[in-house]
Amino acid sequence: MKLWQKDKEVSGSVEQFTVGRDRELDQFLAEADVLGSLAHTRMLASIGLMDPKDLEAVQAELKSIYQEIRQGQFKIEEGVEDVHSQVELLLTKRIGEAGKKIHSGRSRNDQVLVDLKLFFRSEIKNLVGNATSLFDLLIDLSEEHKDKLLPGYTHLQIAMPSSFGLWFGAYAESLVDDMELMLAAWKVCNKNPLGSAAGYGSSFPLNRTMTTELLGFDSMNYNVVYAQMGRGKTERILAQAMSSVAATLAKLAMDACLFINQNFGFIKFPDELTTGSSIMPHKKNPDVFELIRSRCNKIQALPNEVALMTTNLPSGYHRDLQLLKESLFPAFTSLNECLEMTTYMLKHISIKADILDDPKYAYLFSVEAVNEEVLNGLPFREAYKKVGMEIESGNFKAPASVKHVHEGSIGNLCNAQITDAYKLVVDNFNFKKVEDAVEALVS
Repeated sequence: MKLWQKDKEVSGSVEQFTVGRDRELDQFLAEADVLGSLAHTRMLASIGLMDPKDLEAVQAELKSIYQEIRQGQFKIEEGVEDVHSQVELLLTKRIGEAGKKIHSGRSRNDQVLVDLKLFFRSEIKNLVGNATSLFDLLIDLSEEHKDKLLPGYTHLQIAMPSSFGLWFGAYAESLVDDMELMLAAWKVCNKNPLGSAAGYGSSFPLNRTMTTELLGFDSMNYNVVYAQMGRGKTERILAQAMSSVAATLAKLAMDACLFINQNFGFIKFPDELTTGSSIMPHKKNPDVFELIRSRCNKIQALPNEVALMTTNLPSGYHRDLQLLKESLFPAFTSLNECLEMTTYMLKHISIKADILDDPKYAYLFSVEAVNEEVLNGLPFREAYKKVGMEIESGNFKAPASVKHVHEGSIGNLCNAQITDAYKLVVDNFNFKKVEDAVEALVS
């Protein structure tokens, strides 16, 4: 079944090529498609394009289909082009002529647009939830291990004292900025394109404000041409936000791979969370973090992939846009899994104590020694030269303690402020408004 088909059959090879993976990927959009139709048909009734009896039948059956989807009982049948066709086919089979009326005033173009926006909102909520679990754990670990020092590196050379409090806290604060980008993506996704039809509006007196409110959107894409132009742009912005989260995870995973290495030996994980070698019995490989690193590097390429698929398209709809689903949908699953596995691994991390007692880390404290001389009245350049000569002559003695007290340093992590900043960003998503709107539609 094809919504656009008239009296001619399409070549089988053309159909196979153009449909591609849509039947598989459109399963992800099924819930969203029903939600859009629930709102759209209520709007149609409000402007006289669907009588109350038909509306009642359509609404009841759409809610029934929605529950089937939630229970894993919905599938797009062979020969049915996409999720929109499948839902309309089911309605028509089950309630008759009323099912044929639901497409008035819309096109598959704005139908897939609203499906994607609703689906993206759901995926963003999942990502924020998993990021929040990781954030909370990072803050807890930062507080728990704040007094345990480790080497800080620049150019991968031993540089200055750091701490596990700083290390864990740095990645927590990185997630704050990542969520700022995700919030921007949420704001772009949370605008209603329904009513733009094929990209040029409709001669029906559609009430787009009504569908905007019913679906829990903050506002609408007002200009109908721009609503269509937003496809591809929305995915690109969302991909950039996902790429930012992925960059944080990839860097954390790289640190973990280094720190678990025997030449560092700063951290370790239980044997059951590492893998071994087929010929070297001593090996404990950080495969989980290596795969997180690689998966997240792949996600960091996603914005460019989306950009290259859409960069030379004029305004209006083009079939090229269909392929964006093949790039973006698997990335949601992968990034969520990386967030979950990072959290799981860090729940089982063990931290080595007294790392800096090793003599090779003595020069980490050279800056502390310079600063101590400055505090005693020696000009900085003279203090720097003095400590440098002591190092060269082998007479350098490290200070007994590290005295960092300014905001964000070893002795003043500012984790409370970082937590407040994270909460402020996440509260701005206002997921409850969307949840309430969806519940009202399907209840």
